Amino acid sequence: MVLPLPPLAAIRAFEAAARHGSFTKAADELGMTQAAVSYQIKLLEDRVGAPLFLRRPRQVTLTETGRRLAPAASEAFELLSAAYQAARHGAQGTLVINAVQTFAAQWLAQHIGAFQMAHPALAVRLEVSSGMVDFSRDDVDVVIRAGGGKWPGLAAHLLLRAVFTPMLSPALAETIGGVREPADLRRLPIIDPGDPWWPKWLDAAGVPTDWLSQKPRTQLGAQAFEAAAAMAGRGVAMLTPAFYRAEVESGRLMQPFDLVGDDGHGYWLAYPEARRNAPKIRAFRDWILAAVPASLDV
Repeated sequence: MVLPLPPLAAIRAFEAAARHGSFTKAADELGMTQAAVSYQIKLLEDRVGAPLFLRRPRQVTLTETGRRLAPAASEAFELLSAAYQAARHGAQGTLVINAVQTFAAQWLAQHIGAFQMAHPALAVRLEVSSGMVDFSRDDVDVVIRAGGGKWPGLAAHLLLRAVFTPMLSPALAETIGGVREPADLRRLPIIDPGDPWWPKWLDAAGVPTDWLSQKPRTQLGAQAFEAAAAMAGRGVAMLTPAFYRAEVESGRLMQPFDLVGDDGHGYWLAYPEARRNAPKIRAFRDWILAAVPASLDV
């Protein structure tokens, strides 16, 4: 016998308010008034028989009962969303990947064809952005992001450590007779001297960092663009060398020093924990976790 459930609208209002910690933000997301959200949550509280939120001026917080219910409600909507997408697009459907610019340009675009050949019934759409994704609203299955890998509610798998080291064109190095020691970099243009990787690497190399503030400020927004500027001879860029082995082999870039910095960040595959076993996500996860280390020898 199936136990009766409260109205879906009431559960949806509760889940959004619990996620945002705000009735007003939940109302904005759901296209409702704040009063309507409050009414739906009151209906749910009446059915549960206990308050789900502690209501304070301009703030609401979950009660113990609310904290127990919220994760299950979010997971239920994630599962329902995944089932809906599968029904809408067919058994295989479309895998939507949202990746940061550098990983998309320097690795994913070059290798995604191998995944598609292995899964011909699964269409792939690649989007490029660095902002946060709301999996409950955006049509995205997985993201590839740079960072520490800890995002609430998401499963995350490390693809590549984001180590860094100075790289430049051989022609630029020759303008000062070659780059033989880290201090030589002070004599060259620096691409994005405000990048926090620069002082970390220079400290590790035993080189003072005060001169960075005297360099002209440039910000290109993504490592892929900085690499392009470096190959054009515009300056020295702080890059992740695993992405640019072909450019080094062809002579377009050089890595003058073996020393690399590591601030603990990396490139991660992430998706909602509740969608871990979705067939298309499982297929992509298994493929990319094997393909990245195989192609980059990391």
